[in-house]
Amino acid sequence: MLAENYTQEIEAILAKYPSDQKRSAVMPLLFLAQREYGTLTNEAITEVGELIGLQTTEVASLVGFYSLYHDRPGGKYRIQVCTDLPCALKGAQAFADELCEKLDIEMGETTPDGQVTIEQVMCLAACDRAPLFQLQGPNGFRYHEDQSIGSAMALIESLRVRGQVDRAHRLTAS
Repeated sequence: MLAENYTQEIEAILAKYPSDQKRSAVMPLLFLAQREYGTLTNEAITEVGELIGLQTTEVASLVGFYSLYHDRPGGKYRIQVCTDLPCALKGAQAFADELCEKLDIEMGETTPDGQVTIEQVMCLAACDRAPLFQLQGPNGFRYHEDQSIGSAMALIESLRVRGQVDRAHRLTAS
């Protein structure tokens, strides 16, 4: 449980908001829950709501709206391609389709090695730099603009290599 495992961190988050406005802490608490559980399950969403006095449906609506929250499992890295109309006009949909084809997965699926999930999102606020995607991983997120299939695949390969190095390091450290 978050309240038991992260008491100090939760108190620090709540301290940033007036006591009568603690519901404003919902987003950082969702990030904490997602970091802990990997995805925001119904139980995690309920737990966050209970911490700040929000109904589960109120918290769940935020999870459904923002692309930084995940309510289903995915890869270690999530590549979220903006396919909103302005980006689509600059080739983003074709880019996303070809990227999925190169990885031999469908949109929303995860590669067999569990490393990469490709998702569509709406508006990353850089239409003039499309195709672009937001990369989410263990160290936060970064935007990658003016992408080509070659540059995206090179990034994915570097993430896979990094994952292999991390796994080897953990095995030798054990």
